[in-house]
Amino acid sequence: MADFVLVHGAWHGGWCWRDVLPALHRAGHRAHAVTLTGLGERAHLMTPAITLETHITDVSNAIEMEEMQQPVLVVHSYGGMIGTAIADRMPARLRHLVYVDAVLPKPGESWSSTHASATRESRLAAAQAAPDFSIPAPDPSEFGLSAGQAEWVKRRQTPHPGHTYQSVLDFDPGRVAAVPRTFVSCTQPALATIEVARQRARDSRFWNGAWIGGGGVRVVEMKTGHDPMISAPDELARLLLGCC
Repeated sequence: MADFVLVHGAWHGGWCWRDVLPALHRAGHRAHAVTLTGLGERAHLMTPAITLETHITDVSNAIEMEEMQQPVLVVHSYGGMIGTAIADRMPARLRHLVYVDAVLPKPGESWSSTHASATRESRLAAAQAAPDFSIPAPDPSEFGLSAGQAEWVKRRQTPHPGHTYQSVLDFDPGRVAAVPRTFVSCTQPALATIEVARQRARDSRFWNGAWIGGGGVRVVEMKTGHDPMISAPDELARLLLGCC
């Protein structure tokens, strides 16, 4: 039996893993979907005080409180910032780190660092206009979703804490690379804000070569959009089961 900790991306919540969890449970594994502070069913906790560090603590506390032993840590989109931090701070605790179409930062970067200037300016302007300094959710069509799936996501998305957008993460790439890693590249359609991460995942020089060392890394392509836990949950679940 393996343990899985699933971490959603921006504007989402633990709800987004609904169709992935049953497959992990049927295979005899434990799986816990974290909802980050200020999002999903915890949207009532939204405050300008929420930072990237708040969300890192959410996940590290979940690993401790759920008594997860050597979990497979699965992080989606913005959650790549969090997964990188957790691997840096407790590498010996993780069995595998799975970046699902997720941010791959360099030390000293923030979630916003690799975005186009127009994207950064637009999101920061929106946050500054909001009383709780939050960034409104985009239309789910940007994630390649349509029809019922798009409507399901649209009903559940919540604004994202704005101060996580420029929170800088410092870490040791060698420590993170000690954890076996998988990067899931979602390509149909490919979300533009993840393009830099996709390129980095295939670059042997990334992290000054540390990316391909340590516990090793593999890159897997899924021909679906940015929310594979919704658009292709069975395929994603099979991929995750192969990481334990």
